[in-house]
Amino acid sequence: MNKVSHAIDAPLFTFQFALLCVSNFLFSASFSMMIPELPAYLTSLGGAEYKGLIIALFTLMAGISRPFSGKLTDKVGRVPVMIFGSLICVICSLLYPVLTSVAGFLILRFFHGFSTGFKPTATAAYAADVVHESRRGEALGALSIGYTLGMSVGPILGSWLVTAFSINTMFYISSALALGSVIILYNVKETLSNPEKFNWEHIRISKHEIFETTAIKPALIMLLLCFSYGCTITLAPDLSDEVGIQNKGLFFAMFTITSLLVRLVANKSSDKHGRIIVLIYSVIILVISLVVLAFAHTVFMVMLGAAIFGLSWGTVGPTITAWTVDLCAFENRGRAIGSMYIALEAGIGTGAFFSAWIYQNQIALVPRAFLLSAFLAVIGLILLVIWRKKATQMRTV
Repeated sequence: MNKVSHAIDAPLFTFQFALLCVSNFLFSASFSMMIPELPAYLTSLGGAEYKGLIIALFTLMAGISRPFSGKLTDKVGRVPVMIFGSLICVICSLLYPVLTSVAGFLILRFFHGFSTGFKPTATAAYAADVVHESRRGEALGALSIGYTLGMSVGPILGSWLVTAFSINTMFYISSALALGSVIILYNVKETLSNPEKFNWEHIRISKHEIFETTAIKPALIMLLLCFSYGCTITLAPDLSDEVGIQNKGLFFAMFTITSLLVRLVANKSSDKHGRIIVLIYSVIILVISLVVLAFAHTVFMVMLGAAIFGLSWGTVGPTITAWTVDLCAFENRGRAIGSMYIALEAGIGTGAFFSAWIYQNQIALVPRAFLLSAFLAVIGLILLVIWRKKATQMRTV
């Protein structure tokens, strides 16, 4: 139970909540604007065969940093951890124009992953702090609106900046947006009671602090589903090129717009109907989207696949996060969310790496990667159905 007392009917969109949403928008726009352009940029540096590492290295560092960000969120506070994550984006974006070798680029992508390893963990814990548990799914869905808008605007803006100006201009604008996120966070009030002053003991992680056991089920589902996310963001730029979509950010804009729309309409659904049943329907939609993308050969089919993909992820992310918080104790909230995000990063990273390995820069092999993603999502669906059946049987005993 949250130590911060909040009435069930308390307003959700307070000024502090709005600041957090704006910060999320700037943060997500900052790093997402690069995604459509980085494969071509890495190719120009002479590293075409390393496309799968663009996302894999980023998510590897994010996953490694999760136990640390989770512990710091629970000990030092939500706001300092969010600020640190945004500052990493500021610094790394400024370094891309400097480190122009393939090795330098890949090393930078690895350290850039610190950003999403820290900020989302603390942000989710903050949101869970400020609302009643009966509105947890609604709050996390509403908070992700800013993040989703950034994911929508960022890729289009990034591709336009590269076309109209240069890749370095995009990197500098990315840094400026992340700096805006940092400035806003300095005006957000801390929600952790009695936060501790940082000391080096806080980054010493014992075995039991690496993973929160209550998060095992949500983490497993996140791992299976996020493989498709890594696959999609890795292959979408080349797939868009193949069918004649000039602005590669349009694919990302389409799925984030539909993700946003479903969150506006259905952000209360898991609070009302239950986490697992909402996830079951969401995964079914995800599988459909992956099959469409596997066989997409026209602009319409690619954009349709992107739209359906967004409909699924509009509920998957907030629902799994709310489910994770439901299962853990308050004092372990940051660690539980961090554990779930370890699975998220592992899924995205492996999805990016193996899809690029399957793809081998041959467009004819794209269906294999998407169908593998669909297969793993079906495994997640089967697990959800089994768990729901067991929970129903226990309630009727």
